[in-house]
Amino acid sequence: MVAIKALACELPSRRGLPLARWSVAELRQEAVASGLVAKISGTTLWRWLGQDALRPWRHRTWIFPRDPHFARKAGRVIDLYRRRWKGAALGPRDYVLCIDEKTSIQARRRRHRSLPPAPGRPIYVEHEYARAGALAYLAAWDVHRARLFGRCSARTASRHSIAWLARSWAMSLIGRPDACS
Repeated sequence: MVAIKALACELPSRRGLPLARWSVAELRQEAVASGLVAKISGTTLWRWLGQDALRPWRHRTWIFPRDPHFARKAGRVIDLYRRRWKGAALGPRDYVLCIDEKTSIQARRRRHRSLPPAPGRPIYVEHEYARAGALAYLAAWDVHRARLFGRCSARTASRHSIAWLARSWAMSLIGRPDACS
């Protein structure tokens, strides 16, 4: 039992397996293949691991910042979110916008319509699709006023798109949100 728990705590890659993490079935196969046990059920394995709250199939991602100037750079952004710039408070007429572009969003269309569910049959969804080009999405978030502005375009952001975004944001300030569309 202890050897199987130790195996569950190992990364599968240390044993030459092309897995990111263990599943119960893969852990069971490896325990038998490596001779830790002659035979074991998935239920027994699950119960043994559960005694120590081991769940190697669960994971959480994280990022380790490698930039030596990360704290300084991130601090400037955090200060803006806190309504501060270079140590001074932002005024009521100061704005903070977060702007980003998502390029090459694949527009796809299913080759055949989905069929609704029927008695004794689930919904049928066609797995094949036809490409319908690519789009770019440009968006801005007015951080302190909780307003979002966005636009889809057939090409990536250009001066024209950025100008549209600035106009949309300005129109919303003077109370014409309909000018944003």
